[in-house]
Amino acid sequence: MLALTQKTGYALIAMSHLAGLEDGQVACSRGIAESCGAAVSLMMNVLKELAAAGYVESVRGAHGGYRLVKSPEEINLADLIEVMEGPIRLAECMNDQADDNAECTCQAMARCPVTDPVHRAQRKLSDFLRKVTLSELLDGEPVLPIDQKR
Repeated sequence: MLALTQKTGYALIAMSHLAGLEDGQVACSRGIAESCGAAVSLMMNVLKELAAAGYVESVRGAHGGYRLVKSPEEINLADLIEVMEGPIRLAECMNDQADDNAECTCQAMARCPVTDPVHRAQRKLSDFLRKVTLSELLDGEPVLPIDQKR
């Protein structure tokens, strides 16, 4: 089953929380953690990783906290997931970039009947997640149009 970790879920919650702030406002890790029932230490770690990746910045001082560095329109879901979990892969044999020219170390690759379909699905998933922005997640609008054919 393909599922995001709890840590990635909290990263999305933190980013959503910060995106809802007015310009110049900051939010502390404790406040964000309490708003979603997360452990403060876990939220602090999530925010540190997001800061190291350049998505949020820490503001020091008595009224310090965190704020977004980029606008929600510039932040895509694939990049956030990769910051928290590493490369998105549907199978262990998938390389980090889903690049057809990259080397695969799987011993069964030459005779595997699902290699090509899995690689195609990997590319489609990666492309889709790169198109979904934090802004779209916050709007509450469907990410895919209802009338889109599958």
